[in-house]
Amino acid sequence: MDTKELAAAAEGILFAAGEPVHIDRICMALETSRDETERALQSLGDYYAFERRGIRLLHMEDSWQLCSAPDYAAAIRRAFEVRRPAKLSQPALEVLAAIAYYQPTTRAYVDQIRGVDSAYTVGLLLERKLIEECGRLQVPGRPRLYRTTQAFLRAFHMESLDELPPLPGFETEGQMYPAGGEEPAMPLEGGQA
Repeated sequence: MDTKELAAAAEGILFAAGEPVHIDRICMALETSRDETERALQSLGDYYAFERRGIRLLHMEDSWQLCSAPDYAAAIRRAFEVRRPAKLSQPALEVLAAIAYYQPTTRAYVDQIRGVDSAYTVGLLLERKLIEECGRLQVPGRPRLYRTTQAFLRAFHMESLDELPPLPGFETEGQMYPAGGEEPAMPLEGGQA
């Protein structure tokens, strides 16, 4: 298949999926190499952007997804009478930031950072699928570990967590640590991340 045919086939896969699709799955379905598939997808994304189409192709880490163009959000919302999603409260943004920067992390660690109980807010972020459980610490009580999701990346228009802005005064030799400068001790069960 040439690049145009690959792009069309990938477009069909992404349209039918309706959610992010990992690049490896697309390569397997198209029986092509990763480089060849990514070139075709980039070509498709460039076409949508150049032609000012009503859809966009999002690239998030190793996944791709078709979505509506932000330029037409108001019209799309009116067409489906979709209410705007509620904005995140200041506590929700604080919890989300703590999890994003220190992931995987526990609710107790988030509570320690914020100085207040975050149980309700963590539950809210789980419901909105901005965070997810990703294992348990191998310590007494085996607390749950949380990390951000692809929905988080989409909501904040990022391709990867590398795009998070640095925390002022928190960098130590290229690593992010709390103000004390020490890495949080979090032994993971079975090497989960």
